[in-house]
Amino acid sequence: MLETKLKDVAEPSFSRHETFHPRFGWLHKAYSALTDPNIGSDVFLRENATVTLGVGKNMVNAIRFWSYAFKLTIEYPKDPTSRANVASPTWEAKWLLDENGADPYLEDTASLWLLHWWLLAKPCHTPTWWVAFHAQSTSRFTTSELTETTLRHVRLAGWEPPVEASVTKDADCLTKMYARRREPTAGSGGSFEDLLDSPFRELGLLEPTGFGRNNAASRWHFTSNARTSLPPALVAYACLDYAARSEPLQSGSIALARLTNEPGGPGRAFRLREPEIAHALEEVAGEYPQMALVEGIGQRSLRFEGNPKDLAWDVLDGYYGNVRTRASLPDREAWYATQPPGMLREMRRRGRTDLLDQPTLDRLAGALV
Repeated sequence: MLETKLKDVAEPSFSRHETFHPRFGWLHKAYSALTDPNIGSDVFLRENATVTLGVGKNMVNAIRFWSYAFKLTIEYPKDPTSRANVASPTWEAKWLLDENGADPYLEDTASLWLLHWWLLAKPCHTPTWWVAFHAQSTSRFTTSELTETTLRHVRLAGWEPPVEASVTKDADCLTKMYARRREPTAGSGGSFEDLLDSPFRELGLLEPTGFGRNNAASRWHFTSNARTSLPPALVAYACLDYAARSEPLQSGSIALARLTNEPGGPGRAFRLREPEIAHALEEVAGEYPQMALVEGIGQRSLRFEGNPKDLAWDVLDGYYGNVRTRASLPDREAWYATQPPGMLREMRRRGRTDLLDQPTLDRLAGALV
């Protein structure tokens, strides 16, 4: 198995969620505040942030973190001499969460799959989540086992070891995010209440395998059920996006075995088998002649023409009704050209070519000097 070092895909960030998993409405609430001309980029720093966002102080910090973790914001210094960071929305946030965007209220389950993919994609700001999906040797685990595995990968990455309790909080938060915590009892409301608590439970990726004291789950496993709520277009997007992030090719191919089995790939992120990935790609390829499944010696590959990232966005945007053709949505360069200078400098400093290609980023940031 290919060994991927955590330092190559993630940043050392632990327990910044204040123990809160993402809730319904949080991401849209953050985007709306950040783009409101009467509020803006310092919303999370304001004394009245709890009133503006309608949540408690710790939840303000959690909303800030999850917006950043899902790559919907960039954080940067308020001014060159300040240690306080403000935030601005990425073009992806504009595309997805704007009132005229793809799915501002996340009504389509496909949008939850998309956010799940963005959460785990490089650069990942939730390393415990990345380890859970991509680096565990088994699909079954307890909180303590995930904590131990994460700490081992932290040591391999050469990072300064975090406090063990912080990683344990991450592991606990992850299970709350994706799985119900207690076995439903008669008349309890069951799954509906679970989904209200965390929308990502709707993905069905994680289930408890046993309930211990006080009817609380003590062990979990990743499921291998058919992903009926995962559209083929989202699978194809993730495959092409992974190819773009893995190898900066203008055209080429990537083996389905890699897409299925490599740490960081869609197979592990979505818990898909190779035949399921192949079926999804075949369906999408019928609409996009720039991509095709090809048979090689002993393996099948996804072949694509042109930049795989551009093709990935063609497929994704097509699924949502061609959002990029709407007059209210600027293209990437136009969007970032209107953002605060500090945002562009931070993107350039961090090498965020997942958001904007390097030549354009250099040109926009260089113009600020």
